[in-house]
Amino acid sequence: MTTPRQHHPWTQSFTLLEVLLAVVVFSIVLGAIHLVFYSAIRLRNKTTMELENAAPLRHALAIIKRDLANVVVPGGTLSGQLQTTTTATTGSQGSQSGRSQAGLLSAAGRNAQGLTSPEFYTAVGIINDSVPWGEVERVSYYLAEPTNYAIGMDLFRTVTRNLLPTLQEEPLDQWLMGGVESIAFYFYDGTRWRDSWDSTTETNALPPAIKVELALAAEEGAQAPGAVIELVVPLVAQARTNQTTQTTGGQP
Repeated sequence: MTTPRQHHPWTQSFTLLEVLLAVVVFSIVLGAIHLVFYSAIRLRNKTTMELENAAPLRHALAIIKRDLANVVVPGGTLSGQLQTTTTATTGSQGSQSGRSQAGLLSAAGRNAQGLTSPEFYTAVGIINDSVPWGEVERVSYYLAEPTNYAIGMDLFRTVTRNLLPTLQEEPLDQWLMGGVESIAFYFYDGTRWRDSWDSTTETNALPPAIKVELALAAEEGAQAPGAVIELVVPLVAQARTNQTTQTTGGQP
């Protein structure tokens, strides 16, 4: 007859070395999980910040592209001429005299705040029952000093809906984005880009395309200058050039 084997309670417990080894392994795994989680949080925050910072830029470029793509042919009752004017500005880089108003709106000198782009007559106005105006509106852009002491300048869009006012009306200013160093408009004449245009003296009332160069202000403490974004918008609407001629000698 065999007697049952007696089990002591301490024969199934862990030794101190095994407990320490388990704690070390658990700490390593927990540290790795924490590192991965922390990296994912930082990546998410960085991506969200970049998307939020890029949203005003995308919105501003979309509005500028829409305005230029829908420029109406000059000469009508509600559409004036496309003309650039000259102005004289003095900035921190020196004197710029007689420069085209369309050429460069810069934040180099803070007195560049008064500069505006050429006025575009564009058919982008929303027609509804609450406003009495049509779809054609007069648009221009200008840079202004920021009110929150941010770097660069603020880009504004000026809109005039009432093109036949009985009394002088103030245009509506729309803020587009901040952190702009300069914005320039160039006009393609078929062979080269020009910084001025006068639809009253050109064969075609409108240029075949308009290019916008938007220079962003550099970040504070950055060594490299800000990015420069180019936007080229072809103009489809053109004035008529067909002319009828009178024939002589009975020839058709």
